Parts: sequence; structure tokens; C-alpha cells
Amino acid sequence: MSDASRVAVVTGATSGIGKATVQALRGKGLTVYAVGRNEEALSELATTCGAKTIRADVRDTAAIVAVLNGVEVDILVNNAGILSTRAVFQDIDPAEIDAMIDVNLKAPMHLTRALLPGMVARRRGHLIFIGSIGGQSAFPNSSAYGASKAGLSLFCDNLRLDLLGSSVRVSEIVPGRVETSLYRTSIPDNQASAVLYDGYRSLQPENIARVIENVIDLPVFVDVARVEVYPTDQASGGGTMVKFQA
Repeated sequence: MSDASRVAVVTGATSGIGKATVQALRGKGLTVYAVGRNEEALSELATTCGAKTIRADVRDTAAIVAVLNGVEVDILVNNAGILSTRAVFQDIDPAEIDAMIDVNLKAPMHLTRALLPGMVARRRGHLIFIGSIGGQSAFPNSSAYGASKAGLSLFCDNLRLDLLGSSVRVSEIVPGRVETSLYRTSIPDNQASAVLYDGYRSLQPENIARVIENVIDLPVFVDVARVEVYPTDQASGGGTMVKFQA
């Protein structure tokens, strides 16, 4: 990690990959601003690892930026995301389309736009985006989600072109199946664990946090543009995953 990197902002910080990333970066001595909506979970992060907290919906860029006024942010981890429904596209509530595009694509773009000028002016910074294999390959019942993540991936590619010569890095982390709460609303009757995790060796949030640490730790002239991380038992394309046989 560059010695100049001192302050990080992590969205979707109250659970899963975001929470693990906050803890990992605090362990490296960074000042970390944890952004999330769950006040109790934010309070726990503040108490257990000393994170600074911002209680806000990730779509409310103005509220987040207001707290960060005067703060020189070196690392932005755009982690917050939702998969609010899994259904064939013709059955999706139009409001769910808006929600996934707003949270998964528009929110990270707007927050990046707000914090990036300072990084460019200081000639230091690292933008990290949590993508998804759903943005790289087609999956059933995931049209809106896949489109939002594919858009995020292409945004990263375009952003690197805009930032050439600025010394600001852009990294997209693309996980396969991670055991998080992402599916809690999209799979009814609290069946996410039974459908996706029981009997499988899924990635854990801490695994992705470690990848983020490794990407940040590389010299500033090295930019890991995109890294795909799968469970050993999963292959891309259709989400194929087998159960572990001891």
C-alpha cells in the first residue's frame, strides 16, 4: 500500500464484504469511513474496530459527501449492491429495475464523481468496485441485476482511459458465489441458505476483503484492472456450482 494512502471509504459496510473490508482496512491502520443504513451495525463497527461511520443510503450522495467535507479520501470501495428480485424479466416490478440500477450502477458513479476530482488533484487514489460474475456472464432470472453489473464493469474500463496519467487506480473485483445476505430478499421464505449455501463451499466475505487488501498493497504503478474470484467448485456461465464431496 502506498504510504500516502491514509483514508478509505467503504459503502455497504454493515454486513458481508463491506463489513469484512472495513475491518481489514482498519487492521492496516487506515482511517475508514463506513457507509450504511443500519445504525446498530454501524455502531458495532465503531466500537469493535474504530471505524468512523456515515449513516446514509448509498443513493444519497449529498449526505455522504457532506460528512466527508474536507476529508482527503485515498481509497473508495464501492461495495453496496442489491439483488432485490430473481424473476423472468417480464414479471419484474418496474420499481425493482430502478432500484437495482440506482444502487448498483448510478450510486457508485455519483459517489466516484464526487470524490474523484480530489484524487486527481492530489495525484493519488484507488477506486475499487465490487462487480459480479452476473455482469460478465448471463444468468437466468437476473436481467436487471446483470445489466447493472455489466454497466459497472464497462464504467471501470472507460474510467481507466479517462484517468491515464493521473496515478489514480481503478480495480474491479468480480466475485462468484459469496455467502452474504445479497439474496435475502430475492429468494422467498428465507430459503437462500438452503438453495445456495448448504452443502456448498462458497466464498466468504473475508476472502474478498483479503483480495482487496492485496490489490491495494501493490505498488502504485501496478493497477489490477479486474480480478475474478470463484469458489473452487464453481465455474462461470450459468452459475454452475457443485456440492463438495468429501
